[in-house]
Amino acid sequence: MATVEDNLTRVYTINLGRAWLTPQYKRTDRVINIIREFAEKHMKSDEIKLDQDLNRQIWSRGKTHPPRNVRVKMTKDEDGVVTVSLYEDLPAAEEAPVEEKKVEAEPAETAAAAEEPAPEAKAEEKTEAPAK
Repeated sequence: MATVEDNLTRVYTINLGRAWLTPQYKRTDRVINIIREFAEKHMKSDEIKLDQDLNRQIWSRGKTHPPRNVRVKMTKDEDGVVTVSLYEDLPAAEEAPVEEKKVEAEPAETAAAAEEPAPEAKAEEKTEAPAK
């Protein structure tokens, strides 16, 4: 019989602002530890694994400027191992597609623009007239 903890998945937004209390050159290291501590506390497990994509996003801005918060998905398997990965909210984006509105120019504007000579041609005419 399956227990409640089999393949438990949760989504959290973790505030990483406490990392700014540490020295600048240790901030991203502290962010990793904050995520691990958060996962241990909320998922009740000592085995925490961070996903490679999550690690890359945290380290993308270097060691001194990590993100202020991160949205993660935590999955606990049957063995009690918690995998922390980035949360991607793709289904909501697919449900509500953004409609692009095309603005069409009025025919009178396009006809007037076609009849006018280019500004360069006007400048050439003006320079030639005084030379005669």
